[in-house]
Amino acid sequence: MKRREFFNWVGLGLLASSLPVAIAACTSDSSTTASSTDDNTANKPPAKNWQKVGTVVELDKKGQILLEDSPVGAVLVIGTSKAVKDLVAVNPTCTHQGCTVGWKKDQNRFVCPCHDAIFSTDGKVKGGPAQKPLRTYQTKIENGAVFVQPV
Repeated sequence: MKRREFFNWVGLGLLASSLPVAIAACTSDSSTTASSTDDNTANKPPAKNWQKVGTVVELDKKGQILLEDSPVGAVLVIGTSKAVKDLVAVNPTCTHQGCTVGWKKDQNRFVCPCHDAIFSTDGKVKGGPAQKPLRTYQTKIENGAVFVQPV
């Protein structure tokens, strides 16, 4: 077998082996849903009731609670139990390209580490490439636990 024939066979083999992957990617399956940053729910049905996302001890120790897998989707709660009325909860998934935003306490804002999108404490876009606000949640503290509910 000549070198040229060998490379033709290898190329044909690679093409043939990648064909099922390409077909699967183009096929829609109603039982599988793709992740979307538009609704910020990370493929979870919206929960209507209050959902526990952490404890007061955890909140007071760190000043925030980040729960990426809750019934309402990803949740970032900032604040302390001493200032319950000032608790803030958002879905930390950036509406630009889905990176997880972080809380910058010294700047009093959420900042996306990927493209520097800036969001205020109420989730509204203050700068950067993001066009849509972060999803927000109502918060409450009961029996030593922190709860959120979609707004």
